Amino acid sequence: MIKKKLSVIFLTEENKDNKGSVEFQVVSFTNRIRRLTSHLELHQKDYLSQRGLRKVLGKRQRLLAYLSKKNKVRYKELIGRLDIRETKNN
Repeated sequence: MIKKKLSVIFLTEENKDNKGSVEFQVVSFTNRIRRLTSHLELHQKDYLSQRGLRKVLGKRQRLLAYLSKKNKVRYKELIGRLDIRETKNN
């Protein structure tokens, strides 16, 4: 089994203690998404993992929509740091 190196995203000191913050949750969802994506490259017919990936993507999308409504500056900084695309409705 070939394992790709996953890019681990390090948080600043302020967010390591605050695991309930939107930024921490988005970062942990992004890590899960990247891990599931690399798994699905090897196992294309793993439909349960595909379902899990879709669920995590939806959760991250909702959190990002919430953050973009509440604080646009933090939203822009987070998507820039995670290297993810901006949602279409923004």
